[in-house]
Amino acid sequence: MAIGLGKLFGFDFLENFNYPFISKSMTEFWRRWHMSLGTWFRDYVYIPLGGSRVSIPRHLFNIFLVWMLTGFWHGAAWNFVIWGLYFALLLILEKVWLLEILKKSHVLNRIYVLTAAVISFVIFDATDMSQAFSYLKAMFGAGGYPLISAACSYYFRSYFVVLMIALLGATPIPKSFCRRLQQRKMGTAVMLFAEPLVLSALLLICTAFLVDGSFNPFLYFRF
Repeated sequence: MAIGLGKLFGFDFLENFNYPFISKSMTEFWRRWHMSLGTWFRDYVYIPLGGSRVSIPRHLFNIFLVWMLTGFWHGAAWNFVIWGLYFALLLILEKVWLLEILKKSHVLNRIYVLTAAVISFVIFDATDMSQAFSYLKAMFGAGGYPLISAACSYYFRSYFVVLMIALLGATPIPKSFCRRLQQRKMGTAVMLFAEPLVLSALLLICTAFLVDGSFNPFLYFRF
């Protein structure tokens, strides 16, 4: 949205997300997720502190401090601080030993990244840590909550198509398909017709979901 609105006014903004959900580690995830934020903290906090060109204890301290400040950047609440320290812990573990283990498997590393990312979203979106722990217990079937409930099954069936589209859109597959199509003889002509048609349909579908759904304020309004 920011890139599109910028182009309307003659500005070209860099991509801020680069398919983060295909990452094989949380280190790679943060090179692909919210890249402008990561670049700012790297250039103005991490590198001035010495970055990785220091002793190992100081390097780990730099990671810890940067991510604590990243949490504070999002808001002065405990869940944001813990969210930042949560990533600091994961990144430190990867630097010390976990990264070598993740490189050995092309399945477990992706399960690890997706699970860790979902847990972080719960902590980030919660109003407080009590709510976050309640949600996490429910997600993993603890605290008396069933692992799969009737409501869970209902929502899965209702949004199955949307989930599959989102799953596909979170990978480079559509972009790769369009690039290969353009390389064919009739590909450019097909794309000139198909691209505005698909985008218009997507706009109508998104608008329909917004109209049909209840009021849900934008996440960053509370910051």
